[in-house]
Amino acid sequence: MQKKEMESGEIGIVQKRALLSSFIGWMFDGFETSTLILVGSAAMVSLLPDSDPDQIRFAVGTALGGTLMGWAVGGTIGSIMADYVGRKKMLMISIVGYCVFTAFTALSQSVMMLIALRFLTGMFLGTEWSTGTALVAETWPASARAKALGFMQSGYGFGFFLAAGLWLLIQPYAGPEGWRLMFVIGVLPAILVIYIRRQVPESKLWLEAVAKHAGVNDEGPARKLTLVAMFEDKGAFATVLAVLIIASVTVSVFYGITALTGPYIGAIAAKQGLVASAWASISALVYNGGSILGYMTAGFIADAIGRKPYMYLSFLGAILSGLLIYVAPQTLTVALICVFILGIFTLGVFSWMPIYLPELFHTRVRSTAAGVIFNLARLVAFPLPILTAFLFSSLGGYQSTVLGLTLLYVIAIIALMTLPETKGKALPA
Repeated sequence: MQKKEMESGEIGIVQKRALLSSFIGWMFDGFETSTLILVGSAAMVSLLPDSDPDQIRFAVGTALGGTLMGWAVGGTIGSIMADYVGRKKMLMISIVGYCVFTAFTALSQSVMMLIALRFLTGMFLGTEWSTGTALVAETWPASARAKALGFMQSGYGFGFFLAAGLWLLIQPYAGPEGWRLMFVIGVLPAILVIYIRRQVPESKLWLEAVAKHAGVNDEGPARKLTLVAMFEDKGAFATVLAVLIIASVTVSVFYGITALTGPYIGAIAAKQGLVASAWASISALVYNGGSILGYMTAGFIADAIGRKPYMYLSFLGAILSGLLIYVAPQTLTVALICVFILGIFTLGVFSWMPIYLPELFHTRVRSTAAGVIFNLARLVAFPLPILTAFLFSSLGGYQSTVLGLTLLYVIAIIALMTLPETKGKALPA
């Protein structure tokens, strides 16, 4: 049924279940990542009661760094494993894994324990994206695939708002240990595993690719090393290099902008006699609100005008939004409007990855390629928050720095010119 629906362009219960599972899984990835950002300071004050603010900031930064490092390591390993054991199985493993270690995080008795548990949580968080992307891409027909994947990507933004909303409700009443409750809530996705196990079938394209490679007709793991198979086709190295460059620009610009936007809005608010920290938090809500609009519209635009035109439009939009920040007057209202637009084009633009990457690689290496490229890009971009501070002082402030960062998309545009258009085409078998 799954394959017939893909060939006919119909959207049935199988497609909807695969999308719902991947969306919720990715939403809780966003929830988990945002939770640490929101409650990190409260957690460290609880675990380090006699520490000064600098020590608290260092501990929070280390915990965040540990999560991101775990994400990169686990995302790479998990994406490779999904090409061997299947999308469904690896999706369930990733969700169970991050639920288990999130539960243990709520019981942390020391900073080192919390950091170690966040690294382990990050490993499973990193696995979910590439696995869910492959499952949705291989289940939905070409006529609706981009829309489905754009919707899936929006789950991360909704996860941020879910975490922010719950913390807003919990914080005033839960006391100094209220941060633990946020991690307890993060266990809820475990229920999703029961649904996936019973209601979501394995990708037929993956099963067929495995059977073809193994020379059998039943389910079995693909034996060839997928990291090698990624480069088998003619021109594969050039393709991987081009998409890695684009992904690195996407992640780098995002890291740089998020490191500066909160302090920038906070400084403008302070000049008007407002609470800087409150408006810095509001800027994060505005930025993520813009991202959801970018995520949700990406698939419709990519289906209407093509994958590459959508990406060109998005990258140019990022550059123009940087230019807008540069020339706009520094008032709070105008600055927040600019931040919303930045959210559309520098965070919402991440939708190109789940939409375009699966259409460039064969089924037997699809999850590996998506996961390896995304996580290598994260490693490339890892120094950006540090480099951004240098750029800030060298270029003369936030507006010049944002413009400089968004101009990196010129490199992405050049790399995109070397890649093929994939709109309306069947996924490579």
